[in-house]
Amino acid sequence: MEVERVQAIALSSLTKDSIPTEFIRPEEEQPAITTFHGPVPEIPVIDLDDHDQEKVIRLIANASRDWGIFQVVNHGIPFDLIEKLQQVGKEFFDLPQEEKELYAKPSGAQTIEGYGSKLGKDLQGKKNWADHLFHRIWPPSRINYQFWPQNPPSYRAVNEEYAEYMRRVVDKLFKCLSIGLGLAPHAIKEGAGGEEMEYLMKINYYPTCPRPDLALGVASHTDLSAITVLVPNDVPGLQVFKDGLWIDAKYIPGALIIHIGDQIEILSNGKYKAVLHRTTVDKEKTRMSWPVFLEPPGEFVVGPLPQLADEQNPPKYKAKRFKDYSYCKLNKLPQ
Repeated sequence: MEVERVQAIALSSLTKDSIPTEFIRPEEEQPAITTFHGPVPEIPVIDLDDHDQEKVIRLIANASRDWGIFQVVNHGIPFDLIEKLQQVGKEFFDLPQEEKELYAKPSGAQTIEGYGSKLGKDLQGKKNWADHLFHRIWPPSRINYQFWPQNPPSYRAVNEEYAEYMRRVVDKLFKCLSIGLGLAPHAIKEGAGGEEMEYLMKINYYPTCPRPDLALGVASHTDLSAITVLVPNDVPGLQVFKDGLWIDAKYIPGALIIHIGDQIEILSNGKYKAVLHRTTVDKEKTRMSWPVFLEPPGEFVVGPLPQLADEQNPPKYKAKRFKDYSYCKLNKLPQ
């Protein structure tokens, strides 16, 4: 086993009131100290099926400028399909450890696909209180079924159906984001890779933690994707940094949480903002989430769209291949 999994550490910590020191965050990151509990505005919630589509476009554009995150309801993905997605993901993490390890990310592999615990480099040597499973779900040419669990048996069918529905939602979001900037409907999608864009499913598993006041499921970050479409379970944990405060995201059953990622911030030349967010953990309940990261192909070059950069608004970001951007971000190197 390449590392001791957090799920196993959590099991061995059930009777303790402590966690290993590598999971204890510095004071300026500890959720007990830094979470804001006063009255705050809620993350925008947008009805995608509203008959007034101009209003929908305006709300999405405003949320992407001001928050970098919003929730969508009436998005067209059946509620029972979302429940099935959650169920098969939970069943995978309930498998015996040896069986989960069959899907482990190969050591030394360039891919991030597979079952694992560690993702990017932490300069302080701190670890996240989480395990994960990564695999692509679209396009078919980029899927590696080696990393798709064969248990439970319905895992593949559920994920393939979810990918089909997801593509429709994503197309609508990209159109709204483009029109919201005064661009042609296809501009941002094409700028992020078009039909070659890759859909990367991640299941986050945040076990119960005896010291949720000290640990984080995932430390603060922006997503390196174009956008991220996330389904949580009913255990709170997502926090967003807004106006200098860490605030809790409200749980809405069946809603999708949409994160603006780095690539959209770059494409929009900073008009849309990638959201800084983190995840807390719970003492009594296991939190899980299912983000799908929409990413350009590795060789695809992303830079500010020419329509949004001129002498008055020069490009704020370098154009670079997505794989180079990802490498720098995961290894904490300057872009």
